[in-house]
Amino acid sequence: MSKNEIKKMILAALFVAIGLVLPFFTGQIPQIGKMLSPMHIPVFLSGFVCGWQYGLLVGFITPLLRSVLFGMPVLFPSAIGMAFELATYGLVTGLLYRLLPQKKASSVYLTLIVAMLLGRVVWGIASIILYGIQGKAFTLELFVAGGFINAIPGIILHLILVPAIVFALEKAGVMPDRS
Repeated sequence: MSKNEIKKMILAALFVAIGLVLPFFTGQIPQIGKMLSPMHIPVFLSGFVCGWQYGLLVGFITPLLRSVLFGMPVLFPSAIGMAFELATYGLVTGLLYRLLPQKKASSVYLTLIVAMLLGRVVWGIASIILYGIQGKAFTLELFVAGGFINAIPGIILHLILVPAIVFALEKAGVMPDRS
């Protein structure tokens, strides 16, 4: 195993750990914590920093592990739906970041926005299936409210914080080569 792969594994484990702990900072006020989606931040970063494979794994594992360890989010249907959503975030950020032109801020923002949109679509599809298993309907209104309207504070936070961290890591020379 190469030194680079070991570094990526360690960083992926760090991102999982951050994803487990970060919600505690906003969780004291559940409504605000849910709106800010703090668990999403390390998943996005894992895709940018470690690539799509690790981003996908970090995204899938983090909500499930947090549910098992701390009981939040509730495993079924929330954590399972989030696992597919966050896995999509990690996958898409990892893929697009390497495919789009280097050294362009627009590439980072485009990657993040596309990942957010695709992740929410995957969450919606997973929710339709999971709620259907429970015999409940997952309506378009629930999808729009949960994925977009109630998520506006988190979307804004992610669009400010994640690119700032990525730019700082690029400037410091610790981001992987995108070629």
